[in-house]
Amino acid sequence: MSEERSLNFIEEIIENDLNTGKYKTLITRFPPEPNGYLHIGHAKAICLNFGLTKKYGGYTNLRFDDTNPVTEKTEYVDSQQEDIKWLGFQWKNELYTSDYFDTLYNYAVKLIEGGLAYVDHSTADQIAEGKGTPTEPGTDSKYRNRSFAENLELFGRMKNGEFADGDCTLRAKIDMTSTNMLMRDPIIYRIKHAEHHRTGDKWCIYPMYDFAHGQSDSIETITHSICTLEYVAHRELYDWLIEKLGIFPSKQYEFARLNLSYTVMSKRKLLQLVNEGVVSGWDDPRMPTISGLRRRGYTPESIREFCERIGIAKRENLIELGLLEFCVREHLNKTATRVMAVLDPIKLVITNYPEDREETLIGENNPEAEDKGGYREIPFCNELWIEREDFMEEPAKKWFRLAPGAVVRLKHAYIVRCESFKKDNQGNITEVVCTYIPESKSGEDTSGVNVKGTIHWVSVKHAKTAEVRAYDRLFTVESPDSEEGDFKDYLNANSVEVIDTAYIEPYLANADKDGRYQFIRKGYYNLDKDSRPNKLVFNRTVGLKDAWTKANK
Repeated sequence: MSEERSLNFIEEIIENDLNTGKYKTLITRFPPEPNGYLHIGHAKAICLNFGLTKKYGGYTNLRFDDTNPVTEKTEYVDSQQEDIKWLGFQWKNELYTSDYFDTLYNYAVKLIEGGLAYVDHSTADQIAEGKGTPTEPGTDSKYRNRSFAENLELFGRMKNGEFADGDCTLRAKIDMTSTNMLMRDPIIYRIKHAEHHRTGDKWCIYPMYDFAHGQSDSIETITHSICTLEYVAHRELYDWLIEKLGIFPSKQYEFARLNLSYTVMSKRKLLQLVNEGVVSGWDDPRMPTISGLRRRGYTPESIREFCERIGIAKRENLIELGLLEFCVREHLNKTATRVMAVLDPIKLVITNYPEDREETLIGENNPEAEDKGGYREIPFCNELWIEREDFMEEPAKKWFRLAPGAVVRLKHAYIVRCESFKKDNQGNITEVVCTYIPESKSGEDTSGVNVKGTIHWVSVKHAKTAEVRAYDRLFTVESPDSEEGDFKDYLNANSVEVIDTAYIEPYLANADKDGRYQFIRKGYYNLDKDSRPNKLVFNRTVGLKDAWTKANK
């Protein structure tokens, strides 16, 4: 956005910390768990963390929170790195929580030696029951007062693999009467006999997020650890552990997560959609994943602009999908190449244009660009494909397209007059018969004929074919998570429409996989990865209609 904006509350904190000399260098981190693909909500956190260090200097680390070997994969690590780079950001250090497993283990030993942690052989149900309720205090575990020597021995045996999964845990010894239930002796280590994507079978005990997070921040001397609002209650434990361990005092700050209408943001639910075949994969163009948005034709610039517009707040709210669509439409309007494609064709025959004649017309690639985006050649002949919706046998009032006796301009070409039409046995229009005005050529028009309508077309002799996929919203309701029943009950059965054979300009035969195209009068499209030399596939990114701005005037 070009206009000046006021500082958000995190920027105010950072400016104060830097101006008062509390920190010399701003250090942030983006810490995704490699258990799925990143989505638009992560994009907001990425833009915030990397954007802050771009604005104020310093640097951002990329740290993979890989403490759960059961759900994490190298595939997810690779995809997350690709997404961050595609958004336009570069981290200083690539780090993993698993880099710190030895250090974290020693931190846990230090807590045990200080009488601040104990091994608990209670079952998960017993621990949950002992936690109490928000209005009733918890009760001490019968294992809470073991000696530190016994706890050290048991924790060592946990590390050595002498216990099965679930046999015991290591819990911090804090306060079972705390009003913050997360402070009621939280579990900080659990047993998981599973192959880790980086450490293999070296470890069979793994730190919990709350234990690994703050300590990893501290090890990296993160100055501002920025999380979403669900971690507000975790901050007390974050600070307690840093204080008791006597390590670098990283500080946690929370902002409102991004909730986007007509989709879900839970990685668990997105994985469910993938595993159950509801979508074709993590990068299905209907998914809110960054890879899905990229495949659909969204640009990094439009996503960064979207994140800038929604800002950083302290309260949760539901952001309209229309705003995201507005941002990509605005960017593509300035950058996308204009081309002609006919998605629902009928034939137009110009009877007074010689059958053996062909000519090459010139079209602007983008009239919104200063240089018009360059120019392209468009072949023209006496038979054209036009959109079925551009002809009406009995025209409505104020109809400015083709109808018996009506005149219209062919984009970049001539003015034509409809003389007649043909139907098949079912009554469907199959052909529109026209004559053209030779003196009406675009850019050279001396005919003196004024027309109010312009339609697009593709030369029958030169047209290429393509499959076109028109995507819509994945769900039929604004907030599927808020509705009763299974969120999948609200899936949009019409979230994708496939046109097997559309006719496109020959220019598009060499479409670039990173290119963006406006199909004139239809919307913005890009080449899908399923394309082959003899079978091009285009995805509709967004339509031309700006519903969001209209609704918010």
